[in-house]
Amino acid sequence: MTARRRTGTALWLATLWAAVANAAPAAPADPVGTTQRPLWELGIGVAGVRLPDYRGSDQSRGYALPLPFIVYRGQWLKADRDGARALLFDSERVKVDVSLAATTPTRSRDNVAREGMPNLAATAEIGPNFNLTLAGSAAQAYRLDLRLPVRAAIAVQGSPKVVGATFSPHLNLDLDNIGGGWHLGLLAGPMFGDRKLHDYVYSVDPVYATAARPAYRAGGGYAGWQALAATSRRVGNLWVGAFARYDSLRGAVFEDSPLVRRSSALTFGLGVVWVFAQSSDLVASAD
Repeated sequence: MTARRRTGTALWLATLWAAVANAAPAAPADPVGTTQRPLWELGIGVAGVRLPDYRGSDQSRGYALPLPFIVYRGQWLKADRDGARALLFDSERVKVDVSLAATTPTRSRDNVAREGMPNLAATAEIGPNFNLTLAGSAAQAYRLDLRLPVRAAIAVQGSPKVVGATFSPHLNLDLDNIGGGWHLGLLAGPMFGDRKLHDYVYSVDPVYATAARPAYRAGGGYAGWQALAATSRRVGNLWVGAFARYDSLRGAVFEDSPLVRRSSALTFGLGVVWVFAQSSDLVASAD
């Protein structure tokens, strides 16, 4: 695995696990359902995950990688189970923040469908996210949110460049203290991408066309849907977590691309982390 591929995969893993982790240590809750928790926590562990080369690929790879664990509960900058983000607006039911996501790179020489084509670089995604809380309990036992992230996708390569934009509206349900202390997160929703992004991943220029891979030009619009279930638990300084994600491309505007070899895929992984350092300063947090 090249250094660039390791970097892209680690970026994707760090983003994913930050989004599904329940890093909160046990502490008494106050009357409004928040808890005094360390301002920051640091940990390191290992994650095992199996990922498709790209959405629609019929080839996937398993990875065992170091898993960084970073939690920061600042007033405006946060990294917790809702992901890494900078708060722009925060009220009881409405939040607007800057959120992050990432994808792994694909080497075309290792992928039959893309053989002879340019590699796909890892992408880092960044953009605003509108978050509306639809329902929840005062003690934070459950919370249902509507999230509307819009992100620019930037190819992580020698000369980084914007390769498109995504819009992924979804419902997110968080359930706490399941089965004696487990956190369960459920997420589902459609995905959309602009023509530039779909062209980057799914188009086949005439120069790369073959008898088995005709030239193709992808358009922008509906890109299928995803559903994710994740569970995690914190016991002292030990954190364990696992996730499963179902990804469907049925009805996507690029479904007929010769690079789409599968219309659905199941991604899964698990991780174990030891938290070795934390701040002595405590802040009120519902996470």
